[in-house]
Amino acid sequence: MAGNKDAKGIVLLRPYGEYYGEYQKKISELTASFPLGVAITGETAQKAFIKLFGAILRLRNILTSFDDFAGQEILSERDFQDYQSIYLNLYAGFRSASEAEKERINEDVVFEIELIKQVEINVDYILLLVERYIKAKGTGADKEIRATIERAVSASPSLRNKKDLIEQFVDSVSTTAKVDAEWVSFIRVKKTEELDRLIAEEGLNAEETKAFVDNAFRDGTIPVTGTAITKILPPVSRFAKNNNHAEKKRTVLDKLAAFFERYFGLA
Repeated sequence: MAGNKDAKGIVLLRPYGEYYGEYQKKISELTASFPLGVAITGETAQKAFIKLFGAILRLRNILTSFDDFAGQEILSERDFQDYQSIYLNLYAGFRSASEAEKERINEDVVFEIELIKQVEINVDYILLLVERYIKAKGTGADKEIRATIERAVSASPSLRNKKDLIEQFVDSVSTTAKVDAEWVSFIRVKKTEELDRLIAEEGLNAEETKAFVDNAFRDGTIPVTGTAITKILPPVSRFAKNNNHAEKKRTVLDKLAAFFERYFGLA
């Protein structure tokens, strides 16, 4: 047993039973106060849910270091993913509100996103489910596997913004496909289509933009300084009144960052 240490090897001051007892109480409070299928409305209720589910995430993080916790999670994997999806929806909503106000208006709201990322599923797992899905087509089990895919993606911080891509792939993949190879091909096509559309919408230099993006994927980040970004912007006189050069640069960088986040690590 990992008895007196957490997953990072830090000595714990309380025995397993105390952590698990607290976990049981939090789960009971969660299911009683926020039953699945009932919308959480109002900022007060939303913040209460965020605080409660965050506490559960922290407790689970500790409890998973104990052998005794295996099989004692109380919530089914499906229900936990549904709660996690709600949590991530609220995270996106609160973050958007803060950005709209140009300041942190929700300093009292703390999200445990890193704890979710430590145990979240990855693309390889989703592709494994897709293989099971196409093999099960027509048997009745395919609907449940499809629902499992959608639930897993919705509960993943890194895959949520790729949900439409994954759904399109599942709809398009053939029953005789080699899923891994078809996924790589599918992502390559979609990535090219979206980048071409972004270039057209913003009037960017196509050659320089593609080189900029290739370098970003190679280096693992979008560069926000230097001359590279300037080369891809449409020509404009810096001395003309109201040329909006800085605003255009910021808009393009935001769109490229979103594009990068959407496709990085997918194929």
